Amino acid sequence: MRNNVTPVFSRDGKRATMKPINIIPPVYLFLSIAIMVLLHFLLPGIKILALPWNLLGVIPLALGIVLNLVADRSFKKHETTVKPVEESTALITSGAFRLSRHPMYLGFVLILFGIAVLKGSLMPYVVLLVFAIFIDMIFIRFEEKKLGQTFGEAWLEYKKNVRRWV
Repeated sequence: MRNNVTPVFSRDGKRATMKPINIIPPVYLFLSIAIMVLLHFLLPGIKILALPWNLLGVIPLALGIVLNLVADRSFKKHETTVKPVEESTALITSGAFRLSRHPMYLGFVLILFGIAVLKGSLMPYVVLLVFAIFIDMIFIRFEEKKLGQTFGEAWLEYKKNVRRWV
């Protein structure tokens, strides 16, 4: 059986079920980067940032990478899974998780934003927007439902105090 699955909700919205697929969130990130670069060259559209201003994209790019590394280290420290389809054994509320309930996805968005700024054209921002909406609808909502089922009141308290993205 494959480990890579995508979430599917039942009609009543109460139980999350899983449907196997072969793509996990980092693959969507790399696919989005490839599409951004491709669109930048094929359909650059309006140039919105030129040298040297587009080099400011290095800042969110680096922040996104660091945020992912810090969050990944928290998963390892708390001995729980980083994979969205596996059962969490710990509710992490410290470190990067004090700022965002999903710091790795936030890191992905920062990486894409940094690349969009570096490219300097308008089209990469379309990919960034589609990616953020897709991740929110397909992965984050499912993960939050699972976390609520697993951690109950502790999850509700955490959810009340920490925003989904930032």
